[in-house]
Amino acid sequence: MDLHQQPFAARLSWLEHLAVAHSANYIAETAQRSAYQLTHPTKLIALKCMDGRIHLPHATKTPLGIIQPYRNLGGIFDLGWPYLGDLLCEDIQQSLQAGLPVLVLVTYHFSAGDKWRGCAGFHCDRDAALAQALAIRDQLQQIFADYPQCFALVVGFETDSDALVLHGSTGRILDLSQYTPAISPQLPVLLQQLCPHLPLSMQQDLLPLLHGNLLHSAEQSSKRRQLDVEHREWMLCLGRGFDFLHVPNVALIIGPFSPDLSQPVKKAAAIIRTNIEQQRISDDGILLLASVPYYQQGADRKRAELKAAFFCQFAKAVISEAEPTLLPLLQSRSAVMYWPKRQLEWL
Repeated sequence: MDLHQQPFAARLSWLEHLAVAHSANYIAETAQRSAYQLTHPTKLIALKCMDGRIHLPHATKTPLGIIQPYRNLGGIFDLGWPYLGDLLCEDIQQSLQAGLPVLVLVTYHFSAGDKWRGCAGFHCDRDAALAQALAIRDQLQQIFADYPQCFALVVGFETDSDALVLHGSTGRILDLSQYTPAISPQLPVLLQQLCPHLPLSMQQDLLPLLHGNLLHSAEQSSKRRQLDVEHREWMLCLGRGFDFLHVPNVALIIGPFSPDLSQPVKKAAAIIRTNIEQQRISDDGILLLASVPYYQQGADRKRAELKAAFFCQFAKAVISEAEPTLLPLLQSRSAVMYWPKRQLEWL
């Protein structure tokens, strides 16, 4: 039976097993991840949409945990937001102080085959999504103008083929969907032409992602992909630690970044209501899930528990006012994630 039409209890069980499997895979790749980081020490950060199709480790054949994601509904960010600005800039500064260069991939996504498979956060308008990504890149360049070891790169993600589209500082574009893996020996020259100001060491650390994406896209093109156009989300997620949810059309993920979280919660709740009205999902239950990561037992974990509980209460209050018809179907859960093992712990 289609997951979206299964009883709520079955869907919740599927979710629990998905989280366990993700943690197991992350732990299993510990040695591979360590070896990779020794060879390619650049810190990789990705700002991206909550869409489950945007799975950069999978699309670049990169070990889990190498690319650190910041996910938000629509991929909408603003470094003027107090919490986001503090969190991201602290993350970058810590890496720079440790002697590690930082490459921030500012992503947007679109479909080459059908505009309406694009980003719902921008009403499937690719130009608007790209403009947002360019604005974030400019903010990062302004903040870290005196740090040549911090570089921001705008990257499009074409969701039909999972191909990357790189937007260089010179106005050039490198669209990997136009190439096969045979072009790999020429990638260093193409990347140098695209980003002449990107330090050579960082170019060397970016090349494996590009090579991996060429291989992945070639594999995808050899398959007959079933492209699901419609929104079928039955989960509203608020917080962080949702890396395990890279599954298309299952969850709407809202990072705790915007100063006004009520707006993305309202937008996500409206999408889920429409999904129910149009019978895209079962009407026997929807899930509100709050998650907060922690690093140590004790005060750090207890604080995460309180924060997750707050997110649940906050989102439920917003939904009760904006989409009251959802309340009889709404089941809320909160969790914390032990970040060193990517281990989701239900509360």
